[in-house]
Amino acid sequence: MSEFISIKNLAEDDKPREKLLLKGKSSLSNVELLAILLSTGTRKKSAIDLAREILEKSNRNLDELAKLSVNELCKIDGIGPAKAITIVAAIELAGRRQQTIAREKPKITTSKHAYEILRHHLQDLNHEEFWLLCLNRAGQVTAEIRISEGGITSTVADPKKIFKFALEHLATGIIVCHNHPSGNLSPSEQDREITNKIKAAGRTLDINLMDHLIITQKQYFSFADEGLL
Repeated sequence: MSEFISIKNLAEDDKPREKLLLKGKSSLSNVELLAILLSTGTRKKSAIDLAREILEKSNRNLDELAKLSVNELCKIDGIGPAKAITIVAAIELAGRRQQTIAREKPKITTSKHAYEILRHHLQDLNHEEFWLLCLNRAGQVTAEIRISEGGITSTVADPKKIFKFALEHLATGIIVCHNHPSGNLSPSEQDREITNKIKAAGRTLDINLMDHLIITQKQYFSFADEGLL
């Protein structure tokens, strides 16, 4: 085990806050950025040591870190509710920034555009959710709506509920989406059946089903791209 070194005993340009001021935010490692959020360590660990331990628990993967709840973070020695909440809040803020960037592309012309909007809602979840995008005649997103929340392997998508929201938002087109926490991108028979039901109902109401996306942590499957619509 390495000898404990307090941050205040580091050289001035090695201290995370001072390094950010001197060299800019991009010069900091993930460990150093996380240490700034933690602010302090413990009697036996510096904030840097504690940050390193958190990242190691997440396999040094920020996507894995985003999945950790406040309770899970609190299981790490030296992390209390205040530090855990700070980390979760910072990750949520970063995610909302990405959502803002995605909303700056108002027109959906490809499945990738829809994926960029929807993935922030779904990619870090450990359970399935079903979401709806309502589109106007110009292909612009007028609403992002969670239709249902389910378990690890399934969620319910009620076409009546989907088209209730679509009609409320005067949608002429819709894109539906759900996630597969397992990482498996292949649509199930149930996925195919619900897609056909939504498409048929939309045809009756003159609301076009533009696509159905299945999202995993880093990839997506598009029914439209695969010729399944």
